[in-house]
Amino acid sequence: MRIPYTDNPPKNLNPEEQEVLKRVQARRGSKGLIPLDLALLHSPPVADGWNALLGAVRTKTDLYADTREIAICRVARINEAWFEWDAHIPILAQALEREGNVAEKLQKLDELNPTDKGPLSDSQWAVLQYTDAMTKDVKVSDETFHALKDVGLNDKEIVELTATVASYNMVSRFLVALDVGEKNTKGPRVNFGSTA
Repeated sequence: MRIPYTDNPPKNLNPEEQEVLKRVQARRGSKGLIPLDLALLHSPPVADGWNALLGAVRTKTDLYADTREIAICRVARINEAWFEWDAHIPILAQALEREGNVAEKLQKLDELNPTDKGPLSDSQWAVLQYTDAMTKDVKVSDETFHALKDVGLNDKEIVELTATVASYNMVSRFLVALDVGEKNTKGPRVNFGSTA
């Protein structure tokens, strides 16, 4: 980490900052504060807004778990945010279990420039392509956008997917810039054989 983490929990907080800490701790639950929180809590107002946004994106949308986690993991893979990748790959693997071919799907997700959908469903492939466009190019072609509609995502789900991709691009950029979790030079804990 390029700056020191705050104490766990942070000390010398004023009453308003203490309330922020309580909200972050409530969202994290029994697992407690993670290195990302201990970086963000240098600025309690930023930590508070972050906590609210990511809490909503992670737990209050109508997206299927595989849709949400494909977007999150794909952003992490493209941006080499290994802290994010290592945290979310197990969640994605669990979400994919109901369909089978988990290892093959995760390997496809690990490819930097996939040219075909392989074992991914049409919906999963559309989400991967949309995430790639938002993350790599920012601009999304009409064809890539309409593919989401073609696989049945409604307007609310498209807004939620877009917010998820945008939010996790923010997360990955913060993690990598500050080397949160000291992962930048270590690479992913789980690697499926792709080359960067």
